[in-house]
Amino acid sequence: MNREKAPVMDPLSVVKDIMTEFAESTGLSNPENPPRRYLWTDAFGICNFLELYRQTGDEHWRRSALSLMNQVHTMLGHHRQDDPRPGWISNLSESEGARHPTLGGLRIGKSMNERKPADPYNEREEWDRDGQYYHYLTKWMHALNRMSRSTGESTFNLWAIELARTAHAAFVYTLPSGYKRMYWKMSIDLSFPLVASMGQHDPLDGLITYRQLQATAQELSPFPEARLDSEIADMESLCQGHNWTTADPLGIGGILSDAYRVLQLDMETEFTRTTLFNELLESSLAGLDAFTQGPLLRLSADYRLAFRELGMSIGLHAVERMKRITEDRPDVFPKNHPAHGQINRLYQYLPLGQTIETFWLDPRCRESQTWTGHLDINRVMLATSLAPDGYLTY
Repeated sequence: MNREKAPVMDPLSVVKDIMTEFAESTGLSNPENPPRRYLWTDAFGICNFLELYRQTGDEHWRRSALSLMNQVHTMLGHHRQDDPRPGWISNLSESEGARHPTLGGLRIGKSMNERKPADPYNEREEWDRDGQYYHYLTKWMHALNRMSRSTGESTFNLWAIELARTAHAAFVYTLPSGYKRMYWKMSIDLSFPLVASMGQHDPLDGLITYRQLQATAQELSPFPEARLDSEIADMESLCQGHNWTTADPLGIGGILSDAYRVLQLDMETEFTRTTLFNELLESSLAGLDAFTQGPLLRLSADYRLAFRELGMSIGLHAVERMKRITEDRPDVFPKNHPAHGQINRLYQYLPLGQTIETFWLDPRCRESQTWTGHLDINRVMLATSLAPDGYLTY
């Protein structure tokens, strides 16, 4: 008996459908839907729109990226509607704030207002409260950098640099011992910490993102004010002796994506942390080994968080790209270079990324509460995993 073959999926077509629905349902392209902005999701969204533009040449997608950027700045750069404070969170006038939309940072976009200084701390509730996350701000810096590289306009990168300076001044502090530390979450106006502990990978994100912004600035707008030397020095200090290994799939994907950005910077600029690339590869290997020994991928969709797993599948796509670069540059990576062995070991995990994508492309899995309850972030990161270069390229 003849069986019909299953239709071959066109990843680009799926990404177009996902991003079209995302734009409509979150109020970007359909004015009948109230705007719904969330900084992490929208940073990935901009990268996806730019990748669709790169692959199709259709200006619709680049206009969508610009519209999304403007809506994020307008909404998340202003105080909340349920906050008595009006205007830009930077306290700039409306016209000056529009010229410098990131100068006060950007809100997360959570559903509940921030906790006030005198309010008791509730760990579960804090996840739903607004404020500013450093690791969300670095994602937005990256998205603005991608906008500059796609359009050739330096303004977006300069906004990212202004955001980097603002975030750095608020989140990084010095202990009495002289050592630097970072807060994990700050208030909307950046006046006090909401969560004082330091995110494991925040210094790493900061170091690589600052280097990336400075490299782009030197290429597009080589002005003295576009440098981040002191901020980079602080992040170098914070990264010294740090352990990056994690078994969290989103964290593993972040390490792999960061390793690829480091490699790109190493190839195009003088990135001083020459051992960082190998450190990140080794940390990702340890994390993947620990993750695959766990039961998560054997569970049903009801017990899994798609966006965390898709973060790992995005990072695994970076492995293929790192292999191509290291093999094409024997002058930098001779045959005995440890990166070859590390990347070859990482290659055995590539089917894991395909398994994750296939699982969450299944309509039955997307009926689960864990998918629908985090719909925007889940579908945007699925789109990124299916067309990753818009995000992975620095």
